[in-house]
Formats: sequence, structure tokens, C-alpha cells
Amino acid sequence: MVAIMQKQNILDAPFIKEMCEATFNMWNMGWDERNGGNISYLLEEELVEQYLDTGKIIRSIPLKFPVSELAGKYFIVTGSGKYFKNVKKDPANTLGVLKIDKSGEKVHILWGFADGSNPTSELPSHFMSHIARLRVDPNHRIIMHNHATNILAMTFMHDLDEASFTKTLWQMCTECIVVFPDAIGILPWMVPGTDEIGEKTAVKMREHRLVVWPHHGIFGAGSTMDETFGLIETAEKAAQIYTIIGDASKIKQTITDQQLQDLADAFQVVPREGVLHL
Repeated sequence: MVAIMQKQNILDAPFIKEMCEATFNMWNMGWDERNGGNISYLLEEELVEQYLDTGKIIRSIPLKFPVSELAGKYFIVTGSGKYFKNVKKDPANTLGVLKIDKSGEKVHILWGFADGSNPTSELPSHFMSHIARLRVDPNHRIIMHNHATNILAMTFMHDLDEASFTKTLWQMCTECIVVFPDAIGILPWMVPGTDEIGEKTAVKMREHRLVVWPHHGIFGAGSTMDETFGLIETAEKAAQIYTIIGDASKIKQTITDQQLQDLADAFQVVPREGVLHL
């Protein structure tokens, strides 16, 4: 007789705790007002199986387009219309564990969204970006979107040229070129939740881990929750310094291109070509 392994309480799962902490911290930073923002987290099947019967499907949702490259993959995602401030106290209604079916044409809900709600409306953008990042980084796991306040403000005040925008951020804080040497990708303004913005974001994600949606927010990618949060946090801190300065004529000195290159050399990172002019 085969012994049946007792499943652990899913509320004790590390991925639930990470989602609760990250969403609360993002809300507490003022980056995710109301139901703004979303996170998706690619999970290992072996870990999910410790907490859930992966063959037990609560319900299935068709996808707008197939994601065959993610077929059979597991994700935990935030819900559509859910307030980040509530995730920590009510994960079963605000989060959901999904499995993409073998065809890549629908997702199965295995846990969560207990009130009948759905995954984030930005799910297509997330899946497209996961596919793009996995092609260049097999350790990739997280896509995080929020409305980082000062990045948002900066998109009204600064030229939306990727090299110029990136260089300004690098010059605002010494650690920036070390944290995101791959620079910032920037899209033109688009309606969120559409296939178009998902496709355009994914194209940028092939070369950047940070993509700015002007007058809306930012998308970040990483291999861990801390790395992804820290990536956005670092760019946001630099943007905060920029917005505090306000008037560029007030700047008396800055980090030079040569100093930025010296930083890159010291920390053994390669700055994106075309940003520095030496």
C-alpha cells in the first residue's frame, strides 16, 4: 500500500509569505494605491506539490493567446481588483496559484481567488515578459509591476530617451550603475492590459530588467523577490533624488561618465552601450 504524503499548510509556504511581504511593502512605500500593481512568481513544481494536490483543479480560465513556452509551469499571482494592503491578512482571496495547461491556452486555478475573482488583468503582459526573460536568464522567476511614485513623476519631467533617462538615474546615486547596468527600457504611453503593451514590454525585457511605462509605472524582473524589489527600489530612490532637485540648474556637480565607468570596472559590470560617452 502506497503511503499518501500529508500536504503542508499552504499558508506556511515560503512563496505565500514572500508575496504577502512584498505586496505589503510595496503598498507601504506608496507604490500600489488601491488595486494598482501586480506580481507573478514562477514556482518549482516540487515545491508546489508539498502544499497542493496539483491534479485538483478548482476552475480553468482561457488565455487571450497561447503561451506554449510556459506549458505545465506553476505561478502564484496577485488578483484582479485586489488591494495590496489586504494581501497579508487575506491571501486566499487576493492571491492564486495557477498551472498553465499542456496546450498553453488556459490556466488552471489550484488554490486561491476563493471569492471567485480572477488573476490580474496584466497576466498577458506578465506571461510575455516571463517568456522573454527565461530565454536570456534560466534563473528568472519574478515579474513585478507597481506605480513607483518618483519614477512616475520623472516621466513627466525628463526626456523619455532610454539612454538619457538611464544616465540621469545612474548619476543620482552611486550604486545605480552597479544594480542596473543593463539600463532602463521605456515604452511610449499605451493602454494597460492590452496585448500590444504586453508584446512591447516583452521586447524590452529581452535586454532590460526594468521597463518604464510613462505616466503609469514600472515593470521589473528578477530571479528572487528581494532582487526584483531591490531593483525597482534602487531606481525609485534615484528618481526621488532627481525630483527633489527639481531644477537642473541647481546641480553644481555630478558623477561623471568616467567615474561611472570606473564604478562599473570596480564592480565588474558592463554598462549598456550608448549611455556613457568617453
